[in-house]
Amino acid sequence: MANQELDESAKGVFAISATPFTDDGAVDGTSTDRMIDFYLESGVTGLTILGVMGEAPKMSPDESSDFCDQVLRRVDERVPVVVGVSAPSLNAIQSLTSRAMDFGASGVMVSPMAGLRTDEAIEGYFHMVCDALGDVPIVLQDYPTASGVHMSVPLLNRLFADLPSLKILKHEDWPGLRKVTKFRAAETAGAHRRVSILVGNGALFLPQELDRGVDGAMTGFAFPDMLVQVCEKHAAGDGQGAEDLFDAYLPLVRYEQQLGIGLAIRKETMRRRGVIASAKTRAPGPSLDADDHAELDHLIERLKRRLGELGVEAPDI
Repeated sequence: MANQELDESAKGVFAISATPFTDDGAVDGTSTDRMIDFYLESGVTGLTILGVMGEAPKMSPDESSDFCDQVLRRVDERVPVVVGVSAPSLNAIQSLTSRAMDFGASGVMVSPMAGLRTDEAIEGYFHMVCDALGDVPIVLQDYPTASGVHMSVPLLNRLFADLPSLKILKHEDWPGLRKVTKFRAAETAGAHRRVSILVGNGALFLPQELDRGVDGAMTGFAFPDMLVQVCEKHAAGDGQGAEDLFDAYLPLVRYEQQLGIGLAIRKETMRRRGVIASAKTRAPGPSLDADDHAELDHLIERLKRRLGELGVEAPDI
């Protein structure tokens, strides 16, 4: 299977894919195919699988490999697919990367190893990763909330100047708007080549981040179609329209960002949209109680009302 190109021009929405499970916790292959079709029909420009919100740490190496293979077969080269390969050992990163690229992945996403505390240690780590993976395109994930590793703008400038296989900065530091501005300013001043910035954090600050110069989002949300429309409106010069549409969904964006339970909320919303059969998160993972369901009911009805006020057709749910 040929690999879709992944380079510094990446833009739009790369949906961070959930991993569907059956009620008994097994990977749900039928829902996986339906979910991939849903993402593609939403207009995403790419997919990212086996990320933090894909519950990758709860899957065995064989499960991860099989899921990757199924997704890439279903995508069938229509959009680039990035595979999360972060792991405690370099051997594990190399192994999953090799399999993913053989299946037809366009690149991999790597987060710094937990425990790195100095710029020198972080810089050395990514040099080792890039040396080990050769010319495989890499998305550098800057997510200190999860990794515990903080990367400064000067460090990022050096990494992107010195390591040509780094193609995309997945920016999800928080607060991080000023970081985007400083990174782009250094880039304009010649610190490194122009690279793609795609944002995470559930796209909670997407309109402001687009104004600051990011190229789109690489994140999960139960309504990826909205994220696509916001990016398209902004690219067309309709920043106000993009923000108005985003604001209608903002209560649900924020609700999904709750630590711990956010993925269960996203999966339940996707279940209600008919995308996956079960909202199951693999143990140890939360499920929604009656109060959570009632809140979600309220927020969905509120969304429909707000979209109606904007003259926008509400999604089926």
